[in-house]
This record gives sequence, C-alpha cells and structure tokens, in this order.
Amino acid sequence: MAATVRSTGVLLFLLLGFAGRSLAADSFSTPVPDSRISSHQGFADEETCASCHGDQATAFAKSHHANAMAIADEKTVRANFNTRFEHDGVATTFSRRDGRFFVRAEGPDGKETEFEVKYTFAYEPLQQYLVDMGGGRLQALDVAWDTAKHRWFWLGNGAAAKAGSTYHWTGPFYRWNRTCIDCHSTDPQANFQPATNEYNSTYVATSIGCQSCHGPAANHVEWAKSEEVSSSKPDFGLPKVDASICFACHSRRAKLSGGYEPGKPFLDYFSPALLRQDLYFPDGQILDEVFEYGSFQQSKMARAGVTCIDCHRPHDARLKAEGNALCTQCHTQTKPERFVKQDPSGLFDGPSHTHHPVGSAGAQCANCHMPERTYMKVDPRRDHSFVIPRPDLSANFGTPNACTTCHAGKDNAWAAESMDQWYGTEWRRRPTIAHAFAETTNGDQAAMAALRKLVDDHDQAGIVRGSAIARMSRIGGTDVTADVRAASQDADPLVRLGAAEAAGNIPPEHRLEAIGDLLGDETRAVRVAAVTALGSTPMDLLGDQRRRFEKAVEDLRAYVETNADVAETQSNYGFFLFGQQRTADAEAAFRRAISLDPTLEGSRANLAEFYRATGQNDNSEQTYREAISISPEHADLRYGHALSLVRKKAMADAIKELEEAVRLDPASSRYKTTLAVALDSVGRTEDSLDNLDRWAAHGDDADIIGLALQYSLKLQRLPDALKYAEVLARLRPHDQQISGLIGQLRQAINPK
Repeated sequence: MAATVRSTGVLLFLLLGFAGRSLAADSFSTPVPDSRISSHQGFADEETCASCHGDQATAFAKSHHANAMAIADEKTVRANFNTRFEHDGVATTFSRRDGRFFVRAEGPDGKETEFEVKYTFAYEPLQQYLVDMGGGRLQALDVAWDTAKHRWFWLGNGAAAKAGSTYHWTGPFYRWNRTCIDCHSTDPQANFQPATNEYNSTYVATSIGCQSCHGPAANHVEWAKSEEVSSSKPDFGLPKVDASICFACHSRRAKLSGGYEPGKPFLDYFSPALLRQDLYFPDGQILDEVFEYGSFQQSKMARAGVTCIDCHRPHDARLKAEGNALCTQCHTQTKPERFVKQDPSGLFDGPSHTHHPVGSAGAQCANCHMPERTYMKVDPRRDHSFVIPRPDLSANFGTPNACTTCHAGKDNAWAAESMDQWYGTEWRRRPTIAHAFAETTNGDQAAMAALRKLVDDHDQAGIVRGSAIARMSRIGGTDVTADVRAASQDADPLVRLGAAEAAGNIPPEHRLEAIGDLLGDETRAVRVAAVTALGSTPMDLLGDQRRRFEKAVEDLRAYVETNADVAETQSNYGFFLFGQQRTADAEAAFRRAISLDPTLEGSRANLAEFYRATGQNDNSEQTYREAISISPEHADLRYGHALSLVRKKAMADAIKELEEAVRLDPASSRYKTTLAVALDSVGRTEDSLDNLDRWAAHGDDADIIGLALQYSLKLQRLPDALKYAEVLARLRPHDQQISGLIGQLRQAINPK
C-alpha cells in the first residue's frame, strides 16, 4: 500500500513493560487491550521474552520496528488531531475526545463521515492512522503525518480518487488486511472470509515482536522453564535466523503461502519481482518502491556473502558504525579473510579516491554508492545495489547518478569530465547491465545479443540473469525458446524463475519443451510460475509431466487461496482456469475479482475478453459498457468496447469509441491505426487519411506512415503517397519494396 511495509516493529509500551520493571513501566496507564491479539499455535506471549533477554528487548524498544503499529492513544499518536487539512478540494478534519482520536473525511459513499482512529501505523518519517470500517476491515488514511516537519500531507498524486474506488482511502489499495498486514505485526493472519468478503484478522502482538524474526517460541519458552536449560544453547527450540527473514518484508514480492518462519526458504513462500522497467532503472537502480531485496541481490556484496546484519545491528536496526567506518569494516587496505572469491581491499576512505574534502558529504561512501530516492513524499531510501556513479549512462538512458543529484546545478557532461580527470577514462568501459536493459524497447537484435550475454554470464547476479531472460522473451518470441530452455536448467533459482516467467511470452506450443521440467522444481516460486505459463497446455500433451503439473497446480491453488482477497490474483487465476477449459470456474473467478474490487477496470476488461473468447459477444460488449460507466476515462476500456462493437457490426458506435480512445491516449499508435482502418472500412477513407496525415506530422511512427501510404495510393493521391513512401524509406532503409515504389511514384508524377 502507499504506506508501508517499510517501518516494522513491536508495540512500544508493551516492550517497555516487559523489558524490565526497572524502566518505570508502572508509570504508564493500563493499556487498552487489543482485541486482535490471539494465541497462535506454536507462539508464546511476547511479554515472556524480556524476562531472559532484557538487553535485547531494551535495544529493540528503541527501534522503528518496535513502533510499526500500535493502538492509538495519547502515547502513540504523534500527529496534531486538533486541525483541518485540505487537498485537491477534499477536506479532512482531525479531533480528539476523551483520549480517543477521530477523523471526519469522505466515506466510501462520498458523504462526509466521522471515523474513529484505532491504530497508529509506522513511526517516522511519517505516521499513518488506521480506521475500522466494519467487517473486520482496517483502512489506512491517505493523509499522513510528517514527523519531521510536523504537518499533514496527502500521500496521493494527481487528482483525488473517487469515493469507494480502488485508490480512495476506503478502497482495497489502502486496506490494511490486504496490503499491509504481513509486515507490521507478529504472525499476522488476515483470515479473509470469502463467503462474506469480511475479515477476522489476528496476530500474536500488535506490532513486530521478537517472534517475527526469531520464529514461534512456545517450545523455546518451555525449554527455558525446564530443568534442562543450559547457557550453551540460548536458541534451543528456535529456528536459525538468516537474511531471508529481513527480505520477507524488505522486498517487492507476491506471497505464495502462509506460515513463513525464519530458516525456511524465502522462494518457497514469496515470489520476488524481477528487474522490470516499471520498477528499476536500466542500470538496476531503484525506480518504484521495491525495498531492498531486488537491489541488494544485484550487488557484489550479496554474492560475496555479506548480509543485512553485517551493516545493521539486529535489534535496534541502526548502523553498526557511523559514516565511512561502516564500509571500512570490509573495504580495508588488507583483504579480510572471510572473502574468498571477492577482494574488497583498497584505500577508499581518502581524497585520492573520493576527490572531496575529508568529512564532506561528497566524501561519504553511501552518498556516492547508495544514492537516495524519496518514496511516500517524505521517506528517503538508499539504493542497495551499490552502484558506481555513471553520468555517461545518465546522459544516454536517463538513469540517476549521485554526482548531479548532489550538485544540482551541474549536468552529466560536467560530471563525466570531472571523473575523467580523477580516474582516467577507463571507468566508462566498466561492464554494466544498462545497455542491455535500456535497448529492449527497440526490440532490435543488438538488444537481444546484449541480454543473451547477460544470461550466459555466470558472474552476474541471479536476479540480473533471470530478469534478462524474461526481458528477452518480450521482444524475441519464438526465437528465444532455446534460450528459455537453457535458463530453465540453471543452478540459480532466480534464473529459473525468470525462465518460467519468460515462457509465458513464447508461443504456447513451445512452452512445454522449454520449461516442462520446472513443474517439478525444488523451489515453489518456480513451480508456480511454470504451471501458470503452462496453463493452456492440453492434458494429453503433458505426457510424463502430467503428475508434476497436477502437483504444481496445488501450489498455484495455495497461492490463490493465500491471496483470496486480491482481485488481481483471482482475475489471473481465471485465465489459468480458462486455459484448462474450465469455463464455468473461470467465469466465477473473474466475477469473484469484480466483487472484491468493483471499480478495478482490469477485472471487468478480463471478464469481457473471456466472453469474447467464448463467443459471447453480447456479454462482452455489455461488460465493457459497465466498466466504462465506472471508469470512463480509461482508454483501454474504450478500445476494448470498440472492438466488441465491431464484432456486433455496430460500426458507427465503434468509431465513436475509438475516437474517444485516441482522445484519452493520443500517444497510442494502435488506437490510431485501428480508428483509421475502421473509418476506411465504412467508406470514410478521406477522413481516415486526414487523421493519419495529422498524426504523421507529429512523429515517425512506421505503422501510421505505412497506413497513410496505403490510403494515399487507394485515393490516387500520388504526391502524398510519394511523401509518405520517402519517410517510410528513411525508417526502413533496407526495404527494397519501398525503394522500388518510390521510383514508380516519381515516374508516375513526373513522366519523361
């Protein structure tokens, strides 16, 4: 959700209470009991931990994690609840009465209503507030408190969302039970009730507690109380903690199953997002809010065996050392013994390397190699891919670099020249993933070759190689089947995950050959991706893989059940069911998605396309009509509706919808060319050509130019045809047919 899987932790007053009565816990008033706290099987009461681990509990109480969620009271609420805030014409009024906190805001029906704030959410640099909307739903206000500037601010962008819609604060996007619950409480369980669309959510502790990282402690507590207790086994009865427990929250991922605990394989419970264009810059730096996993996995540090707790203290989550001393734990003049394959040694903490005065901002390792990007408007996060500043890439691909981020008045050329003076020009030739990932938008063979090189480079991180094969499949089609097959046999599970996702983009008849073996992969994330890609494979073609397919379907079904309240998951499952020729179940899944989020246009569009594919044209057109009534400003809905009208031979109405699609998304070549073809089909070729001529004047789109050429010839407008042919020849210099046509047109216009 807009707010936060970032700040996680245990209820502050609770930890202070059990961290030792010497901390004056008796001075606190009796806390209000949290009705959502439940004794989950295998878990102990969080208060018991501090009786033996007082030092750790005291340290943890100082962390942001310890304040991730709390019952709203005088001690936990940080905001001014005696004020009014307005954004985009929408007013929110905050008040407090009898130690309780209230907000008057636009409700799901569009009417101004007063709601009681039940919980605080996160601690700093911002704090949000949760409201109980009934049916077990907790909704996060989209107005948050800036704890540094002591002011309210709106988390959204652009125009305010309509009341009751997906991105309105009362909608699914801001629902704690659906979007936030995994990372702000101890063993949270959503307990969604599909029959009623309600929740019975519970957790062991309101905020993140000891057992969030150390796992269920009931056996450990029993051991500690027994006569067998021994100081030589302080973690008896607890799973071993590793970095995966951090990544469970500090990652952009899909949850595959419940029950994750420390020590269990991360990829058996979560499927992380790969390096997609909407999430990462071409060089791998963070773009959208992706947290740390995807960045850190790219780094040499991760491949060298460095983990979160090498830099962060495990209980208060603060850095182990200040400034560059943190980095020089490993980056010393002498190679540390722990690093076998990597050599981090060197003299880095000095002007000879930084070329900035000692102690200045430019001399800090993190400022150059971990640049910040701000999310949620006030929350700066450092990039954990540990990139080297590359202003030359910034000039070519628009990637950020620390030089011009800090020196705001300077440009990339200045930064590059400065680096040339300091380090020579060799830095410009350092290998980078940027060229491969940036050029994929052109779909050319050079991009394919660069991506293939990344996939084959075993010195690259698994997430880079897996992302490269997934990206290849989007531009290479059938040509990458052999590449996908090879990647599916890789030792790295992230590469195999990329291969499984890539298979969804190659022709269906080649998918079983490419990734059939992944149906029995040892990693659940890979199995789920593989069975999803193979969903339309006829059972009689599975052969020896049929048994593995059926087992993988069980993993897929568990994923769908785990995300039973997520409309997008249910809609995607509908496509899988349709591929299995279970049309009734598929339709039910699409309708289930709509019931979960009635204003999410994608769910209705998917149902409409399902009706189209099953020959139910009237239902398809009607479903598109319903979607447009809810979201009239979405060009893709107008376009889909237009095609449904074409199938019904209602061409006049179809043309109106295509015109509307072009108006809403004037950059779409597909919408424009479809409108042009539609106009021509009803005898309005001149109108079509007039539109094409206008659109061609604003860009060099080969599809638009080619269609303009075709209709110019049809109307015998030979000078216009020559003009378009010459433009097309420039865009397609190796097309001999265009060259020949130009000669014919010139001869026809000026015969000698």
